[in-house]
Amino acid sequence: MAYGRRHRERHVVGRLGWLRATVLGANDGLLSTSSLILGVSSAHAPHESILIAGVSGLVAGGIAMAAGEYVSVSSQSDSERADIGRERRELRDNRRDEKQELAEIYIERGLDNALAMQVAERLMAHDALGAHARDELGISATTRARPVQAALASGAAFSIGAILPLLVVIATPEDMLVRAVTIASLLCLALLGVVAAKTGGSSIWRAAIRVLFWGALAMGVTAGIGAVVGDVLGTIRNAEGKQVNTETRSVQQWVDP
Repeated sequence: MAYGRRHRERHVVGRLGWLRATVLGANDGLLSTSSLILGVSSAHAPHESILIAGVSGLVAGGIAMAAGEYVSVSSQSDSERADIGRERRELRDNRRDEKQELAEIYIERGLDNALAMQVAERLMAHDALGAHARDELGISATTRARPVQAALASGAAFSIGAILPLLVVIATPEDMLVRAVTIASLLCLALLGVVAAKTGGSSIWRAAIRVLFWGALAMGVTAGIGAVVGDVLGTIRNAEGKQVNTETRSVQQWVDP
C-alpha cells in the first residue's frame, strides 16, 4: 500500500475569493454600461454621444471597481494582520494559556480532554501561530485577503463586461440600438450567471433567473428615467426656441415696421 500518495480534492472554497471579485466585476460592468447606454439612448441622444457615454462608463467604472475592491479587501487584510500580531504577542507572553485555549477549541469539536491537549501540543510544536490563526481566528492561506489580486480581478472583469454592450453599439444602427443592447445584455447576463453557478457548484437555473430579473429591472428603470429626462429637456429646448423666435420676430418688427 502506498502511504505516500496524497488524495487531492478540488473544493469550491478555494475559488471563492477570485470568483466573487470576477463575477461581481463582470456583472457590474455589463449591467451598468448597458443601463447607461439605454438611458442615454432613450433620452434621444445621437449615436456618437451614446458611444462616448459608454466608453466613459467603462473607464470610470473599471477604475472605481478596482479601487473600491482594493480598499475593501485591504481593510480586511489590515484586520487579519492586527489579529495575527496580537496572537503572536500572546504566544510569546503566555504560551501555556494559549495552548489551553487551542485545546478547548478541539474539545468543542468533539475530542476528549487528553486528546485535545495532545493535538494542541503537537500543532503548536509544529507551527503555533499557524494553528491559532487557522483554528482560533479562522484565517488560512485559502481564505486570506489579497487586495491586489482582488482589485486587478475586479477592474479587469468590469472592463470585459463593459466592452460587450459597447461592441453592440458600434455594430448596430441607431434605430435598433435599444432593442439590440437589451437582448445582447440579457443573454450575456444569463450566460454569466450560468458560468458563475457552474464554477461555484450551485443551481444554474436559479443563478440565471436571478441575474436576468435584476438586470432587466435595472435596464428598464434606467431607460425609463432616460426617456423622461429626454422628454423634459426636449420640452424645455422647444420652449426656449419658441421664446427666441418670438423675441426675434418682435425685434424685426421694431426695426422694420
